[in-house]
Amino acid sequence: MKILISADMEGATGVTWPADVLPGTAQWERCRRMFTSDVNAAIAGFFDGGADEVLVNEAHWSMRNLLLEELDERAQLLTGRHKSLSMVEGVQHGDVDGIAFVGYHTGAGTEGVLAHTYLANSLTGVWVDGTRASEGYLNSLVVAEFGVPVVLVTGDDLTCEDALGYAPEAPKAAVKDYVSRYAAVCRPPARTAADIRAAAREGAALAVRHEPARRGPFRVETEFDAEHLAGAATVVPGVERSGERRVAYTSQNMYEAIRCFKAVTTVVSSAVEEEYG
Repeated sequence: MKILISADMEGATGVTWPADVLPGTAQWERCRRMFTSDVNAAIAGFFDGGADEVLVNEAHWSMRNLLLEELDERAQLLTGRHKSLSMVEGVQHGDVDGIAFVGYHTGAGTEGVLAHTYLANSLTGVWVDGTRASEGYLNSLVVAEFGVPVVLVTGDDLTCEDALGYAPEAPKAAVKDYVSRYAAVCRPPARTAADIRAAAREGAALAVRHEPARRGPFRVETEFDAEHLAGAATVVPGVERSGERRVAYTSQNMYEAIRCFKAVTTVVSSAVEEEYG
């Protein structure tokens, strides 16, 4: 049994503030250890549950945040950019039996600690076929096309609620309770590690590959906080205006859709001005 862990940082133990997740800050250095602790707890739980192999894919910011020297020696780490499938890189090779979303968060325009979708700001909402989509929701649609089930979700309490919509059977482990976008009631690392390990052990039983999903085409609509960003996004082939601050495109499958979404967010991020956005 091979498990892929997609590891994001905003939903990690103790993280509540931008400086907690921005590479180079003192708070980031501190929170890297709690992030690594969460991932190690998931690794331990999956091995408890019978996993033979665990690959951790770094999914946050520079994708160079986890401390390799402190990682459980039974696992391997895929770190750094750029990767074909970004947050779920590795799922496409046909040897993954289950995927865990560790340290995830809610989507742009919704309540949740450090809520966003790919871009820390500027993007105010993403919809797939009319359903508002978090990163977890988007990634769940991608991995379904490779027959891989989501077997664990960790993050704040609202992230766990969000996951009921795309991975209802997967065990969830809340490491903190939402108060505001930049505040939460946090559980200590020793407690969250135990909770994550127990949830991962339970989730290992769900790691059975399914028939690949065939659900396309998908219409993806994205809203920004400024009109000019929608204009910038339309330089991506197939992306058209759907409103003053919105763009939309249609892809035949989620593999193509998520790659187009990544292109849109990359172009838009380059069009953001420092003071006016």
